[in-house]
Amino acid sequence: MTERLDKFLANAGFGTRTEVKKIIKQKRVKIDGEISKNGDIKIDPEQQIISVDEKPVSTQKQEYLLLHKPAGYVTATRDNLEKTVMDLIDSPIKDRLFPVGRLDKDTEGLLLITDDGPLAHRLLSPKKHVPKTYYAKVSGCMEENCCAQFREGMDIGDEKPTLPAELEIVSTHPEENYSEIRLTIHEGRFHQVKRMCQAVGHEVLYLKRIAFGSLILDESLSKGSYRRLSQQEIENLTK
Repeated sequence: MTERLDKFLANAGFGTRTEVKKIIKQKRVKIDGEISKNGDIKIDPEQQIISVDEKPVSTQKQEYLLLHKPAGYVTATRDNLEKTVMDLIDSPIKDRLFPVGRLDKDTEGLLLITDDGPLAHRLLSPKKHVPKTYYAKVSGCMEENCCAQFREGMDIGDEKPTLPAELEIVSTHPEENYSEIRLTIHEGRFHQVKRMCQAVGHEVLYLKRIAFGSLILDESLSKGSYRRLSQQEIENLTK
């Protein structure tokens, strides 16, 4: 289906028709790699690649981004004192995007950024028990009996014990006195992974989320970078 270029860009979040015309006049818009100077031109977004400042314009009604969060950034849309994960995002619709859930400032890994409120609500709902998997380095040599404690749920000082979690001890390093683990939890309590590890006598030294629901961290993404979700990833998340 064809539509006017200026209308398409306005609907994609690049501003009013007047603002879009300025962008076009500044020669920042390309159609299939060629600069476009005419906002009235008819385009077919399904067949043609429309880009602004060399970045393709998504034809999706909503945006879904997978961010490899680095340490040092707080998970918030804005903060008066700290750098936020949104400072890493460059998007014309950035103002309507938000992170789904929260990773601590010192935690790295997978973070979903979107403007899909209903999806975020479903993923974060305590009733859904969406799995979240983490890789961690913890102090000391973790014993196999810890796996049973995590599997049964444990008291971390809240009103209720945690839901059962799956702990895998990847490796232990007696000479350096630390262990590597992989942990999957099904809820999102405050500092939950750190508190569960503390409950069995181990301090979290490094924490990285590697999966969230059906999403898996793209290891080809460097820390601080992001990419759009594929259509299949979106469909898997929204099932």
